[in-house]
Amino acid sequence: MKRAIILLLTLFVLAGSAVAISPVPEDTFSLSVESAVLMEKTSGEIIYQKNAHETLPPASVTKVMTMLLVVEAIDSGSIQLEDMVSCSAHARSMGGSQIWLEDGEQLSVSEMLKCVTVVSANDCAVALAEYISGSEEAFVAKMNTRAKELGCKNTHFTNCTGLFDDAEHYTTANDLALISRELISHDWIKQYTTIWMDTVRDGAFGLSNTNKLIRFYSGATGLKTGYTSLAGHCLSATAERDGIEYIAVVLKGESSEARFEAAKTLLNYAFANYTCVSAQPDEGFSPIPVKLGKSDFVQPVCIGTEALLLEKSRASNVEYLAELPESLESPIQAGDILGKLIVKSNGETLAQLDIVAAHDVDRMGTFEVFSDLFCRLVGKK
Repeated sequence: MKRAIILLLTLFVLAGSAVAISPVPEDTFSLSVESAVLMEKTSGEIIYQKNAHETLPPASVTKVMTMLLVVEAIDSGSIQLEDMVSCSAHARSMGGSQIWLEDGEQLSVSEMLKCVTVVSANDCAVALAEYISGSEEAFVAKMNTRAKELGCKNTHFTNCTGLFDDAEHYTTANDLALISRELISHDWIKQYTTIWMDTVRDGAFGLSNTNKLIRFYSGATGLKTGYTSLAGHCLSATAERDGIEYIAVVLKGESSEARFEAAKTLLNYAFANYTCVSAQPDEGFSPIPVKLGKSDFVQPVCIGTEALLLEKSRASNVEYLAELPESLESPIQAGDILGKLIVKSNGETLAQLDIVAAHDVDRMGTFEVFSDLFCRLVGKK
């Protein structure tokens, strides 16, 4: 069963999401940014892109990946929110946005994570990196490995903060959208990314979110701002309304206001024009009989995506048509394609998804065939 689950997860990744929309033309919007991507979270569908694969410095939006590795370390149990983290001389030396940690000063993982998400504290980011991996260099190696695992094809990090402009430290709007999507899949991080104002050090040090959308945009859930003279004004913005969440990444904005306006423009367009419907029928599929199998049935399951992103005008009258055989011959391996699921609306095909076997069904040997036949004859099966 473990093998079957791993195979199905692999197929899920390879299958990707079913494409039910086409990205809107680049000239749909006039955005004062060099690069931009608008993505729906659940399906991963790209609604809009502008120079989406252009490699650019991300400034502190780098910390989306830093935050992801911290969140994953917490969820895996390797560190705890209550753990106390000491500031090293290296972490204290960062400069830029910080909370001015002293050498040896200790804060909890929770408080340091709050400082990273709310005020982009470079000293806390490095302290967390060192706590997780032993050094910032080792942590950065994990960042690059994780980026590749997420399908980021044009990303390379040299530090965990984005504070320093470096020709070898780059990413793209598309890749940042992928990383941001993975981060917000850990829903609890929004307890931190939605903070507008807070304090640390028992109330002695105030925090105010650098992401002004948290205060002024309905449904904003995060995520991270960034700025250097080379990178310009950058932002990964996320927002959720009525159970649908979008990610707007903008890089190299002309001004701080330009990045926020660009993100709002993209998010407003998404909420006004799109919705999500289930990519699979609620009732699932009936088991299919298997001839000469050690199991009498195989359970079909659909892979590829959880939801379909649709223009609101096409989201009514969605129907699901499963094309499956009445019976199958053994042996069957988990992941074998059994048929197709066709999703339609008003007669228009929106998507086609593979229906696969959820588990192995081995073929019976000669003895098992005769034993099965005997049991049937005597009425014991």
